[in-house]
Order: sequence, then structure tokens, then C-alpha cells
Amino acid sequence: MRRLDESVRGRLGVAVCASAMAVGLAASPARAADPIRIGVIAEAQAVAGSSIPLAAQLAADEINAAGGVDGRKIEIVTYDNHSSSAESIRAFQRAVNEDKVNAVIASYISEVVLALEPWAGRLKTVMITPGAASDVITENIAKDYERNKYTFHGYLTSSALSGLVCEAAKDLLVDGLKMKTAVIVSEDAAWTKPLDAGYEKCLPESGLKVLDHVRFSPDTTDFTPIFNKIEAQKPDVMITGISHVGTQPTVQWKSQQVPIPMLGVSSQATNSTFWKDTNGATEGVLYNAVSGPGVAVTPKTLPFVEAFQKKYGNTPSYSGYTAYDEVYYLADAVKRAGSTDSDKLVDALEKTDYVGTIGRIQFLPKGDPHVHGLKTGKGAITGLMLQWQNGKQVNLWPKDVANGKLTFPAFIKTSSN
Repeated sequence: MRRLDESVRGRLGVAVCASAMAVGLAASPARAADPIRIGVIAEAQAVAGSSIPLAAQLAADEINAAGGVDGRKIEIVTYDNHSSSAESIRAFQRAVNEDKVNAVIASYISEVVLALEPWAGRLKTVMITPGAASDVITENIAKDYERNKYTFHGYLTSSALSGLVCEAAKDLLVDGLKMKTAVIVSEDAAWTKPLDAGYEKCLPESGLKVLDHVRFSPDTTDFTPIFNKIEAQKPDVMITGISHVGTQPTVQWKSQQVPIPMLGVSSQATNSTFWKDTNGATEGVLYNAVSGPGVAVTPKTLPFVEAFQKKYGNTPSYSGYTAYDEVYYLADAVKRAGSTDSDKLVDALEKTDYVGTIGRIQFLPKGDPHVHGLKTGKGAITGLMLQWQNGKQVNLWPKDVANGKLTFPAFIKTSSN
């Protein structure tokens, strides 16, 4: 796995740090001057993954400008995995064995993270995912803690996501629009299996009867027969689980004038480039996110979005928020541990209590079935439900941080539209 070429590395803002002051975490002055190296393995050319290395570098730049970690600078080393598990494994091996990184931030793709998880254990290197959702990631840690304890889940698990989507659907669609029926529409991937199982359980509890469950191949290019089948059943809403193919179904939903709204998880829709990517077809799409532009989830959210937009020209995807936070709480863990030793970092990360851009970040403890997953709920991570409106991402839920009201394009048929 080669590192990004010089032009791309320059665009991502990868910096080679200079020597820091001879003070800090280690015993010798020479060691204290060494940078803290964080490898970032991501889908640099993908809509949902492109924000990961950019946000990580922004966080490192801010930390370094403030003096680093006890005088040690943060250095980000990036690797474009081209959405490949095999290339990701080669990148991880290079990062640890050759580039001597102290920790790794890796991927928004569950299959990639699941392929890397055994290597994090084998090479005893802390790895945090900024975007993969599969419950199996944390379940693996619970099953074999000593081997897999080096992996941390820096994004929500699929089962947590399904619960948040159902809560939003109840408030916005069932209580707000008196909707009664739904069809689950998800790509066939590792992360959607627990998501869909969660949907099947919580949608009826939220007041939506599930009429059908459609799973499609991520290689699907023509969604016409899928939409025709769904239309024939006349559901009030489609509840989605889409990450890798978000552009194509969204464009066809609009061009085919499918009169059924879409609400759920649509990872690509979290990036501000999605409006241009779909030529505005995303108008009216509702999607879950951990944070979003214009939404003051915490006092750190809006300053991050402003800084990201100023530096890169667009607002980040969902995995940009998490990657940014991860660099900060990795730095905090190094400071508290007084070391970059992996086992000491694991202990420090397990004690993380950090307010980031997405909320209060704490990890579930050893003994929990989703150990090293993020705590969710009031006082922790609550999630949002945003909608694309006139080229902007507007938050509708929860009510206390909403900055807009629900509306749909004219071709969508609801009782109020």
C-alpha cells in the first residue's frame, strides 16, 4: 500500500512535524521531541470518506498550534485505501511496522474495519473507526477482550442508529404526519444487518407497520424495479440504510418521481457536496447524523464546521466530525497515560470523558456486549435527523436543536402535502 502522492498529500494538509521542545511525556529529551504519529486509513476519494483525513489534519494543526501534547507535536500520516479491505490491511501493516504510528484512525466501511480488527490485536496498535457501524466490531471485542481491546468504535453501532432513526420517525412522521406504514430499504452490507434487525423491532414500536424489507446489492445501478415494487405497496415512508450507493437511488427517486419520502441512514447525504453530486435530487431526503452544519450540538460543533469550510471549501461528512474528535481524545489519552504505549493508551481511552463536536464521548465498559462502543442517549450522543432543503442541510430533530421545519418536494404525497 503506497501513501498518497505528493499532490494529494499536499491537498490533505499532511505535515511533517519539526522537533518539539525537549519536555513532555517520556523520560529522555530526545524521546520528548518525537512526534505522536497517527495513521489515517480512509476512502479519500469517496463522498462519505473524504472528510476523514481532512478533519484529522485540521485537529492536529489546532493541537500543534496550541503547543502539542506536553510539547510533542501530532503528525498525521494518511493512506488512501481505495475502499479496499486488502489495501487497508497493507496500509495498516505499513503504518505500524514501517511508519511507526502510535495509533490508527480507520475507515467508514464496516467490512474494512472488520478486516483490520484482528491486525490491531496482532500488532497491538490502537485503532478507532470514525464511521463504520457494524455491531460485530464491538461484539468481537466483547467475545475476546484481550485480543481485540485495541479497537474502539468512534461512531454509533448499527443497532444504536436504528433506535435513533425510529425515535425521529415517531416524532416527525407518526406523531407529526400520522404516518402508519413503512418499507425498509437497505443495501446488502455488514453494517445493515443489525440496522435492519433494529428497524424491524423498533419501527412497529414507534407506530409504523413494516410492509416489506428490501435489500439490494451495493452494485445495483438501476433502482427502477425496486421503486416500482415499493410503490405498489403504497407505504407512507421508506426507511433507509444506504452508504455506498447513495447517489444513484437518490437521483432515480427524484427522476422517477417516487411519491414516497425517504428517512433513515444515508451516509453520502451527510456531505455538503451531495447536493451537487445529485444535481439537487436530494431535495427532501431525511438522514440521520451525529452532527451537522448550523447545529450547535456542543460549543465545539460550529467552530469546527467553520474552520473546516474555511480550509477545505465544503462542510464535512458525518465521519469528519468523528475523525476530528478522535484526534483530540487520542491526544488527551496520550497526555493522561503519560505514554504512547498501546496498553496504557487502551486504559486511558476507556476512561475518556470528552465533549467533542458530536456530544459527550464516553465508551461502554468491559462486560458490556458492545464494549468500546459509544454511550448514547441523554447526556451522551443523541444524534440528529436532518433534511436537504433548497441546497442546505437543515436539522429537524431533536426539537431542542432543530433549525427548520419538515417539508417535501411537490411529488411526495403525504397527508399534509
